[in-house]
Amino acid sequence: MMNAQQAPTNAQAITTRATYATEQVAPLRQKPRLEARFATNTGMVTAAQRLRAEIFGAEYGVAFDGLDVDAYDDFCLHLNVYDVANDLLIATTRVLSSEQAALAGGFYSAQEFDLGALKNYNGRILEVGRTCVHPDYRSGAAITVLWSALSDYLMREGFNLLIGCASISLADGGTTLASVMPTLREKHFVGDELRVSPSREIMLSAAGTGAVSVPPLLKAYLRMGCKIGGEACWDPEFNCADVFIFMDVQAMAGRYAQRFLKTA
Repeated sequence: MMNAQQAPTNAQAITTRATYATEQVAPLRQKPRLEARFATNTGMVTAAQRLRAEIFGAEYGVAFDGLDVDAYDDFCLHLNVYDVANDLLIATTRVLSSEQAALAGGFYSAQEFDLGALKNYNGRILEVGRTCVHPDYRSGAAITVLWSALSDYLMREGFNLLIGCASISLADGGTTLASVMPTLREKHFVGDELRVSPSREIMLSAAGTGAVSVPPLLKAYLRMGCKIGGEACWDPEFNCADVFIFMDVQAMAGRYAQRFLKTA
């Protein structure tokens, strides 16, 4: 039985089939109709864990035993996106409230960053994580539907701050990280009062010299107005660099309500 927050009462679009997108699944239509649903049963959570394992395994070379599962899953709400034409699960994320984080022993990102700057934060915090989108559905529509539902939940439930991590693969030896970090430092770092420090800071020998290629999820965060909490942390399990993200919910509401609260 899930020991998680109750799914929102208006998320009644429930499927009894734990279907998910497998490799080389192409949309049945050029513009598939997508729908976001909070998981309301263990089958929907298991399908999300299976999709995460497939995508993270392929992209980061991590060996999973069929599912990507950790202790935080039981304390999180899981938000899935489906192609309604075939009921395929094609994207997922999970969210952890400050109240549930207290029960879980802290936020997931506290494993990588010193979050001491948040101790005196006066407001409700929601952490987002384990976000992934099937490669065949990365035209932008899936992430728009996902963030539309997430934005609605944030504002409806009275959260003030969204936090989480965005990953940058180190499979290229750190080339992408080296090209991205100078831009993040110059334009996107949060103020000193909210700065976090990584537990395993990555020391780059030199700044990148090529064109800046921001990973899609990080790019989506930045377009939503997210700020970066500081230097990146090395994640040895996934061989990637994680950067901590902050987003003021009210600032997002004022700037992006038209975009993210409409039907995609």
